Amino acid sequence: MKVSEKTSLAQALEVAFTYQQYADLVRTMANEGKSTGEAPTDAYINYTKLNARRMQRWDKTLTFTEADIASIKSFSNEVNWLVFTESWCGDASPALPVMQKITEINPNIALKIILRDEHPELMQRFLTNGAWSIPKLVQLEPQTNRILGTWGPRSTQATQLVEAFKMQHGALTAAFRESLQIWYNKDKGQSILGDLLLLLALK
Repeated sequence: MKVSEKTSLAQALEVAFTYQQYADLVRTMANEGKSTGEAPTDAYINYTKLNARRMQRWDKTLTFTEADIASIKSFSNEVNWLVFTESWCGDASPALPVMQKITEINPNIALKIILRDEHPELMQRFLTNGAWSIPKLVQLEPQTNRILGTWGPRSTQATQLVEAFKMQHGALTAAFRESLQIWYNKDKGQSILGDLLLLLALK
């Protein structure tokens, strides 16, 4: 599914994975001891294995309240959600299942997934504080590919936790990343959902 480095949004959408295709890819990579990305490492392979299990668990256990479902169904405009990610991305494992469930509830929202390292020039357009942070969601108007808004790589609440840790300790540690996954599990996708509902409200 790789195309040239000078990929347009339209081209990226054409070659993008569906959620199921992406989930199958992560699971296959995990089973084969591989990882996506330009330079897979042992750490990336291990994270891919973790993410395959995490995504499967999120797919089975994620639930929304009736109020959440009503809010999602009330969105009447058609949009494309183009998401940059990689199999090893820990923040993607809770975020993508939330996105997928939203699109299942409201067919006006289409989820498309591409691999960051296969689209470097396009990723360069959607930096977070100058970095290729993922997952990165770009909300697009289907007819024109006009950019309506972006989200990522984490929910507002998770970002606050990350920034607070960095201020105290500098770079993120493996122990912190694990504690963040525990926080995601306790949060049950609500912080991600809240952010995405605000994103949908953008015109």
